[in-house]
Amino acid sequence: MSEVHGTVAAGFESVREEFASVLADEARDGGAQLAVYHRGRRVVDLWGGEDVDGDALLALYSCSKGAVALVVALLVQDGALDLDREVASWWPEFAAEGKGALTLRELLAHRAGAIAVEGGFTLEELADDRGVAARLAAHRPYWEPGTGHGYHGHTFGALVGEVVVRATGRTVREHYEERIRVPYGVDYHLGLPEELEPRFRTVLPMRPTPEEQALLDAHPVAPDSLLSIAFGLHGDPPLDMVAYGNSRALRAGAPLSGGGVGSARGLARMYAAMAGELDGRAPLLKPETLAEFSRVHSEGTDLVTGNPNAFALGFIPLALRHPELGAGAVGHSGAPGSQAFAEPARSLAYTYARRRFAVFGGPGPSSARPATASVRTSPARS
Repeated sequence: MSEVHGTVAAGFESVREEFASVLADEARDGGAQLAVYHRGRRVVDLWGGEDVDGDALLALYSCSKGAVALVVALLVQDGALDLDREVASWWPEFAAEGKGALTLRELLAHRAGAIAVEGGFTLEELADDRGVAARLAAHRPYWEPGTGHGYHGHTFGALVGEVVVRATGRTVREHYEERIRVPYGVDYHLGLPEELEPRFRTVLPMRPTPEEQALLDAHPVAPDSLLSIAFGLHGDPPLDMVAYGNSRALRAGAPLSGGGVGSARGLARMYAAMAGELDGRAPLLKPETLAEFSRVHSEGTDLVTGNPNAFALGFIPLALRHPELGAGAVGHSGAPGSQAFAEPARSLAYTYARRRFAVFGGPGPSSARPATASVRTSPARS
């Protein structure tokens, strides 16, 4: 049984209890971190598991989409980007194959249909967002843009990142460094510097239980399905997502769809700057910007996964999955089972970071239970 380390503020003891329970249930999963901010103060800072401490840096995969969404929200707030302008107005090459009418709003809501290219991408190719974007621009979409939604797991960041470069002359990473990571001291990196490599802990491969393996065997992914196409599941060889997180080239290049690396402390701090006042500074997003970016823009059956899903603008609207959260709660999960979000009604920011790759991907009970306890101990502002 893994020992829980770290601290919690008075009143948040139940969060520690839930985290301890998660570690006891999932000791085989290689460790985890949990950090919670409430009203600008870090009230939970916990970790446990083999070779995982509070300073360890973990591959958090698609949690990076939340950082991208925050950067875009700031640029929209500044007037540098217009949500209802066509993507091709900044990026003419994107108009190929019937994509010319797609707006930035629709792109952020996973409605482009640009989920892959014929033959897929290798890990080396995914390390280069601009190369990915160039190939996607010329390629046909997998459904008529704007008519449905589907998770752009490997392409969202490259597509949105190219719009930001074309519109502002600077990359998402440059905007993130200047406006979020450096001024707030955020230990979450879109491009991990070489000197921080000793703090990185490798991603551990998934380890399904017999019951989980039986489910996997009973529901194989069809080679011609959009899920297989989007995630390179039936390539030659199939895309290895554990190798993705463990690739130094990808950690350095930081593909915006899933290459971010950090600690739970770091990502929670980013969301704390969004959720309310932090270090005497006003929230990063104005109420009207937050309202627009947290509103549901796509809902229903996801064309890629085949499951019910919903998207705000770049973010996942959390209240649909966790009713105890307010309507403005948004964030993003990551394949190892990581989950991060901001709940502005409570000035609450939460990150659960997990080292082992999840069997079914995305958040599960291990992230939901501490999240629920965090919300219940954080009263909304009156």
